[in-house]
Amino acid sequence: MIPLEEARDYVIGAVAPLAAVTVPLNDALGLVVVDDVASTEAVPPFANTAMDGFAVQAGDTSAAPTTLEVVGTIAAGDKGDMHIGPGQAARIMTGAPMPPGSDAVIMVELTTLSEDGKTVEIAEAVPAGNHIRSAGEDIEPGDLVFAAGTIITPGHLGVLASLGTFEVSVRRRPRVGVISTGDELVDGPGPLAHGQIRDSNRRTILALLDEAGFEGVDLGLVADNKESLTTSILAASQSCDAMISSGGVSMGAFDFVKVVLDEIGDMRWMQIAIKPAKPLAFGFVNDMPVFGLPGNPVSSMVSFELFARPALRKMAGHQHLDRPTVQAVADQDLLRRPDGKTHFARVVSEYIDGQYRLRFAGGQGSHQLRAMANANALAVLPDGDGVKAGEIATAMLLD
Repeated sequence: MIPLEEARDYVIGAVAPLAAVTVPLNDALGLVVVDDVASTEAVPPFANTAMDGFAVQAGDTSAAPTTLEVVGTIAAGDKGDMHIGPGQAARIMTGAPMPPGSDAVIMVELTTLSEDGKTVEIAEAVPAGNHIRSAGEDIEPGDLVFAAGTIITPGHLGVLASLGTFEVSVRRRPRVGVISTGDELVDGPGPLAHGQIRDSNRRTILALLDEAGFEGVDLGLVADNKESLTTSILAASQSCDAMISSGGVSMGAFDFVKVVLDEIGDMRWMQIAIKPAKPLAFGFVNDMPVFGLPGNPVSSMVSFELFARPALRKMAGHQHLDRPTVQAVADQDLLRRPDGKTHFARVVSEYIDGQYRLRFAGGQGSHQLRAMANANALAVLPDGDGVKAGEIATAMLLD
């Protein structure tokens, strides 16, 4: 058996980031910035008021309460080119440009406008700069806005839009084909014949890809024969950046996935010292990375988390490839038997009183998908007897 880290190093080291593309902002959410982004504009582009109130000369308020002449109104979007002289004020709305001659804003709550609107009484003195957003206060021209490697969030989109930057250079979102194999598998809601099971892995993996920010492509359920598999995999290599298969990677006599991939690809077939998800295939077909995951539902998901997801994140340009891990207290015995493998137990993690706590999510068989669905973490149990209640375990958080 191959140590886990050796297998991960091999898989992740074999893939490379995808080419950079320029995309409109509407398509950039979740993608990774390729180049440093520098500002060509100031934000805000002009001095403006942070409050509804009156633009004044601060010195005129030093003797407050005092009365000033109202010379006009400035709304957001106005040019704001009226001049404010000594003893004068202008009504001003949030976001409106500061008029020449003014150096402070007094909020409306501290003012009383006369009935005819020609004068305003100022209740308190204010300093110069009061409630003013200076030009370039947030961003100056030439500032580094986001460094290469930044993952674009809604906030980043807003900043880019405020700078007039409506296209951005990013790593492409990996397009990943997903195929299921096995003559025992059926699709759809109809009744099962004896010996048949419904295909769950394909939909699960497609959902995991979507959750991770990749583009999943449903390649369907393909029968266990060489011609069908060859046609499907070669077609995927022409349209996808990577492919994930589920099933057919163990040593069974009818595992045609292995036969086909050995004929048309450059593959490595591994038995990894982990449980579940011991068998893994990885290699290339026409330069397309191929991840051959085991067919058992839980094994397929765990294998995805340990190998496919981090490798695909590298292809997408991410710097942090793995799920976060934490140290957690076991609320019950998380026991196992020594077998030379690292076990990944499906657990529920809760953050209580400043620490993470773990308990089993259900049955731990590699076919027991309900426990995996209920789990929000994987407890990493090194070879040995496991972890007793009250002891500390490492947990990989899944949400």
